[in-house]
Amino acid sequence: MKADLIRSEKVIDELENTVEIKMWRLPEPTEDKPHGYKYSLVYVVNEVRVIGYDNAEGKRDHRHIKEKTEPYRFVSLRKLARDFYNDVEKYKRGEL
Repeated sequence: MKADLIRSEKVIDELENTVEIKMWRLPEPTEDKPHGYKYSLVYVVNEVRVIGYDNAEGKRDHRHIKEKTEPYRFVSLRKLARDFYNDVEKYKRGEL
């Protein structure tokens, strides 16, 4: 199934860590992506993913906080990005 890339960015933050965001619109919703979007948002420190939000094939919406994986309730792409950036900031402050 061909998806349309709607956002792709990769930046190095002020701490020399990597933020990478990719979002796609699917031609139609699927069983594991009923909202019709595929996405991957990661924050990488010293070549290790410490924060991640994604919905890889068959895994539904979920997030990674360090080594822990938990379900994520998708509402919108805007909220997804906001939740991700909030977690990144919490990580930087040592709250995660």
